[in-house]
Amino acid sequence: MLTILEGLIVAALAVVLVVYLYLKNRGQEKVVPKLESRTPFKIESRDEKSVTLSTTIEFRNEGTQSAMIVDAICHPLLPFEQYDGMDVRGKAEREGVPREDDYFEALVIEHQQSANLVAKVTLTARKNLSLEEAVSHMVDFPVEFIYREVGRTPMHWSIARIILTAEELAKIVGVELVKE
Repeated sequence: MLTILEGLIVAALAVVLVVYLYLKNRGQEKVVPKLESRTPFKIESRDEKSVTLSTTIEFRNEGTQSAMIVDAICHPLLPFEQYDGMDVRGKAEREGVPREDDYFEALVIEHQQSANLVAKVTLTARKNLSLEEAVSHMVDFPVEFIYREVGRTPMHWSIARIILTAEELAKIVGVELVKE
């Protein structure tokens, strides 16, 4: 009786081991933002008080399984304590799929394939400054592209960080930075 039970336990462990090795060998997703090849920021819209810039980032699934980007947020980090002449807001979009409601539509990236996502940053002059005046006193600030992905691994958040320099912004807007 004991040998039959031992045989069943060994067989069950062998099945678990085979399934584990099979799943481990199947691999998983690995979404990698290609920040070094992102597009330069460009003007999407502009008026006397604000400018909206965008940059496109390639997200490549270098894994062996499909991945899904479920959500994405563009989060510029410019607190008023650092510079209070500009209000900065961000928005994340799929390339070619703009939305008016700020909702990010999930997408699947097959293994060894890419998808382009767009980070939009809207800068609005404050304190009765014109856009040019506000930009001329601007500081460098990070723009975080935060995205939630899932595949064979549990859902998790990742961050891709871009630095928008005052020099780059001034050049785009067409003003000179004030040396302070």
